Amino acid sequence: MKISQLKLILTTSLLLTLFFNFSFFKNLLGNYGFENMNAIYILSIAIVLYALLVFLFTLFSSKYTTKAILILILIVSSVCAYFMDTYHLVIDVEMIRNTLQTNLSESSDLFSLKLLAYIIFLGLIPSFLIYKMKISYKPFKKELFSKVKTLILSLLVIILVILSFSKFYASFFREHKPLRYTVNPIYWMYSVGKYISKTASSGPIIMKEIGKDSKVIEEQDHKKELIIMVVGETARADRFSLNGYEKETNPLLKKEEIINFSNMSSCGTSTAVSVPCMFSVFDIDDYDYKKGVSTNNIVDVLKNTKDINILWRDNNSSSKGVALRVDYEDYKTPKTNTICENGECRDEGMIVGLDEYIKKHKNEDILIILHQMGNHGPAYYKRYPKEFEKFTPVCKTNQLEDCTKEEVSNAYDNAILYTDYFLSKVINFLKPYSNTHETAMLYMSDHGESLGENGLYLHGMPYFMAPEEQTHIPAILWLGDGDMRNDYDINKLKSISNKKFSHDNLFHTLLGLFEVNSEVYKKDMDILYDSKID
Repeated sequence: MKISQLKLILTTSLLLTLFFNFSFFKNLLGNYGFENMNAIYILSIAIVLYALLVFLFTLFSSKYTTKAILILILIVSSVCAYFMDTYHLVIDVEMIRNTLQTNLSESSDLFSLKLLAYIIFLGLIPSFLIYKMKISYKPFKKELFSKVKTLILSLLVIILVILSFSKFYASFFREHKPLRYTVNPIYWMYSVGKYISKTASSGPIIMKEIGKDSKVIEEQDHKKELIIMVVGETARADRFSLNGYEKETNPLLKKEEIINFSNMSSCGTSTAVSVPCMFSVFDIDDYDYKKGVSTNNIVDVLKNTKDINILWRDNNSSSKGVALRVDYEDYKTPKTNTICENGECRDEGMIVGLDEYIKKHKNEDILIILHQMGNHGPAYYKRYPKEFEKFTPVCKTNQLEDCTKEEVSNAYDNAILYTDYFLSKVINFLKPYSNTHETAMLYMSDHGESLGENGLYLHGMPYFMAPEEQTHIPAILWLGDGDMRNDYDINKLKSISNKKFSHDNLFHTLLGLFEVNSEVYKKDMDILYDSKID
């Protein structure tokens, strides 16, 4: 079958406009409705989108690139359409970064027959037809003239439509920016370009060293510190019964002498952003990926003291670059994690063997960081052992939209219940060491999760438009049974525990806990500073 290059571009653009933009047009209808002039406005947007796709594909078309470009865009757009239609995700720069840093095990949780259907019917079948087609090309000059004519005509259509409804488009572009994030494939193409420009480097990353003057300030006979920092995964604050949730999701933690920070917020909505951001010296307004990966983080600053031993154990995808310069152990496989079942390694397995590490570093300060699998979705039912399935019925599929809200919530809450058990186990692991060390456990989740509120699932929304469910996170502090607890006015600490704090405070709070003196330390950002007893 023969087809001209122009007809192929026109047909593919129409296919993308009509069948790959369900979320975009659904959101348009939700904002404007389809009555009176709104119907004409929405039709005009469809024409502008169609003309824009024709313009872009024509601009980059050639005898050697047209097929490859169209096939690539159809396949990628089919995947994007699935995630936008199913989970209402936005495919922006940070989502692309998060995807590229996700391992195969985590990706498998997202696989479904529905995803396969999207890829086959929207991606592979049209791509196969394009591959089999023979494109008839005119002589060079005629082909070039046709290309220029198409570019001019498509650009004129865009300009004329926008000018014809200038008042509407002025309002649309100014007041409805989030709608543009679901335009497929325009927005993901823009995001890929932005990701490359933000990530690409002309040479090797040169690390900016900070806190080189860091020193532990403590008396000679002072007990050494043993602190475990637990980095949670996808836990939202309003699902902790400690924060007033009606289901009892924290039956063990409520029995411990903890300080619960009920008003903590994350600095991102995905692991790829939040984890490096929370350990960085930058606050949320000043942080970006390039600065994060090229500047020492709190782990590096603590290591600079040469008095603090640091171990990072990971039951998640990775440390996202935070632990590149300290001892790192992967606990996602049975090779290291002794508590695994049905291919799922449990967070509690990260505790096994820590006694040996502590013994090896006797009479030295120690920071151990445990990075949880936690509530990683959408397969929440996999995140906990069967005995923690307290809340039923449970959603036992990654197709959350096929389950009731109650089933999704129950699966998620059971995983929170398991985190409660894990954190309690960490505390009880530390208790015997309170006789020989100053012990503490600090827990913070990386970000929250949407569970169907306003049609949203999972996480990763652009921060400025992210719902509270994705940014309001749980945070807990346990200050040992001995000297560490005596260093602080607990009542004063509890009185400020409901104040607004964020990941921005972590860097300086860890420096304060280890009594590190450094030029990078800001006491006003240390959550515990005002409660410290001199």
